[in-house]
Amino acid sequence: MSDLASIIGERIRKLRKKMDMSQHELALRAGIDRSYMGKIERGEINITLEKFQQIAIALEVELIDVLKDE
Repeated sequence: MSDLASIIGERIRKLRKKMDMSQHELALRAGIDRSYMGKIERGEINITLEKFQQIAIALEVELIDVLKDE
C-alpha cells in the first residue's frame, strides 16, 4: 500500500501502545473489526476519514495528533 497508509498505521500503533491498549481493545472502542485494525496498523489498506475519526476518538486524541510525528 502507500507510504502514507504505512505512516498513519505506524502512528496509530504507537499511540495505542502508549496508552497500553491492545489492538483488540482499540478495535472494539472504534467499532472496527480487529483484523481490519491490524491491516490499518500494517498500512495494508487506505482508511476512510470516517474510520480515521473513529480511531482518533477511541485513542482519545485529535485527528491532527495522529498525523504529527513525535
